Amino acid sequence: MPKNSKVVKRDLDDEVIESVKDLLSNEDSSDDAFKKSELMVGDQEEKDVDVEEGSDVEDERPAWNSKLQYILAQVGFSVGLGNVWRFPYLCQKNGGGAYLVPYLILLLIIGIPLFFLELSVGQRIRRGSIGVWNYISPKLGGIGFASCVVCFFVALYYNVIIGWSLFYFSQSFQHPLPWDQCPLVKNASHTFVEPECEKSSATTYYWYREALNISSSLSESGGLNWKMTICLLAAWVMVCLAMIKGIQSSGKIMYFSSLFPYVVLLCFLVRGLLLNGSLDGIRHMFTPKLEIMLEPKVWREAATQVFFALGLGFGGVIAFSSYNKRDNNCHFDAVLVSFINFFTSVLATLVVFAVLGFKANIINEKCVIQNSEKILKLLKTGNLSQDMIPHHINFSSITAEDYNLVYDIIQKVKEEEFDSLGLKSCKIEDELDKAVQGTGLAFIAFTEAMTHFPASPFWSVMFFLMLVNLGLGSMFGTIEGIITPIVDTFKIRKEILTVICCLVAFFIGLIFVQRSGNYFVTMFDDYSATLPLLIVVILENIAVTRIYGIEKFMEDLKDMLGFSPSQYYYYMWKYVSPLVLLCLLVASIVQMGLSPPGYNAWIEDTATEEFHSYPTWGMIVCISLMVLAILPVPIVLIVRRCNLIDDSSGSLASVSYKRGRIIKEPVNLEGDNTSLIHGKSPSEVPSPNFGKNIYRKQTGSPTLDTAPNGRYDNSSKRI
Repeated sequence: MPKNSKVVKRDLDDEVIESVKDLLSNEDSSDDAFKKSELMVGDQEEKDVDVEEGSDVEDERPAWNSKLQYILAQVGFSVGLGNVWRFPYLCQKNGGGAYLVPYLILLLIIGIPLFFLELSVGQRIRRGSIGVWNYISPKLGGIGFASCVVCFFVALYYNVIIGWSLFYFSQSFQHPLPWDQCPLVKNASHTFVEPECEKSSATTYYWYREALNISSSLSESGGLNWKMTICLLAAWVMVCLAMIKGIQSSGKIMYFSSLFPYVVLLCFLVRGLLLNGSLDGIRHMFTPKLEIMLEPKVWREAATQVFFALGLGFGGVIAFSSYNKRDNNCHFDAVLVSFINFFTSVLATLVVFAVLGFKANIINEKCVIQNSEKILKLLKTGNLSQDMIPHHINFSSITAEDYNLVYDIIQKVKEEEFDSLGLKSCKIEDELDKAVQGTGLAFIAFTEAMTHFPASPFWSVMFFLMLVNLGLGSMFGTIEGIITPIVDTFKIRKEILTVICCLVAFFIGLIFVQRSGNYFVTMFDDYSATLPLLIVVILENIAVTRIYGIEKFMEDLKDMLGFSPSQYYYYMWKYVSPLVLLCLLVASIVQMGLSPPGYNAWIEDTATEEFHSYPTWGMIVCISLMVLAILPVPIVLIVRRCNLIDDSSGSLASVSYKRGRIIKEPVNLEGDNTSLIHGKSPSEVPSPNFGKNIYRKQTGSPTLDTAPNGRYDNSSKRI
């Protein structure tokens, strides 16, 4: 019996081999590359195999070790420095708690649908951004290249911010903190406080003079700042070591880099709530100003924040999701990560305003003491009458409420000569209304508040370590948005490409660690990403809904997820999201046109910031950044349209797909409707993926059933 079984098995194997030969015999004889490629027969559901064209070597696509690791990677990429220093500022500026309403509405209209779209195409096609958009429409392959260029521009200056955080982190192991007091200057006769510091503040002076050693204009380079150069090198070494093995190395680091910021934020929230005045800050933050919601600017800024908070258009979302299994529930992932991002922003806002409320109370107390001393002097000189002061007021221990009462009385009685008295209104609300964002919040306002904390070095170490981790999480996704598409397309070794990318980025990044480097960071932040990313995401939406076909895409999602997504996404993708994105693009262009292009320069003599317009060469750089970022889209379109580069040449115009490539000549399989399903010309159809089906020799050409998404269905009838 065993002997007969072996005979039967051998006969079956012979039939399978002959069937495969029959299939290959139907190919165009001129397509030698396809004949050389290895045909794999295996369980496609267990593992996905990428086969290089003309190679017999199997290149297994990496996969996440666990779903938790993947979620943490997406959270780490989407939750970044903007959640800590941009979202609180926008809340403060745009109506406090009322700002959360437009933000949530736009999160549901453009945030979650577009995030779900990018997750879906990455998981479905299992390629980086270049391969994904080449697959959907080779003429729109430039979308992926544009994403890579934007990622590179952003990575250049974003890692500089990580370098700044590393510098402050290294300086935090001192007591007192080095930015606690203004430095003293000694000369031959006496010692005095540094004038630049005395005119501003200790933390402001430390940031501009000690950390950045900033020049007075963009045109004044001032040479390299060696301290920041070392910190930038350290930041790129950290990124390179974490990314050199792809998700196998960066995925493990995500457990720390994604979770540690939440530990720090919760610790800061608990500590902040115990500080005097913290509730004043939180109350000010969440006091809604409903009238501001009617302003178009609020909705534009909310849409922009939603757009960038989720990392749309960078390619990192697509790259991370491409390492998932095909049946992963990416809809759940999109909703989960989007709301984690939102609640992280709210948590960070609570922390920031609790600390700023504490800082405002300290400043207010100093204001009350200084102005009370002025009132006492005015009483002694007879400029003010003692009769104006209520009897219960004690200037030796006066409260803020009592001072404001005296202030209002003096203002009414001495209305005409009040300005000459030099008294100031000391109100916490006035201090909290001073909008601070970005580096001003992290490296000036927050550092100043922490100098008043008990055990301030500990809290400073924790805060800047949190900033480093937030930055690294976003950098991993940004670099993945560069590395994965290039590796998938050009089959370069990931380790070599990662090292080259980091080295090139470091040397280009030296322009950001000059003494004028902070001004270049502002330039890149303003001009290298906003408009190009908006255009990229609009084209992504159009490519899926109009070119690939929204109905076919919904069928693909049903096949991939095992259930039909809500029709809500159908209408969002097809009508609402493109319209909102176009309005946002127009509003951003108008805003950019109305706002004079320039930067805030630090003037040493006055110790203040002063607005400077960009010089002519600076304007050329700004325009070049936007043009270079979006230029790949028309270039690839023209190249494909005019057939300037042959698809089989392996050049920029060609791209490898799952177990194959773009086939130049049609596959002459009778009854093969793959090109009809995808709505593509035969030259754009990827090579077929053969699963575990057994094709037996028959008279006539074989007929293969295809799944709705264009793959050969494992459940199709066996011939």
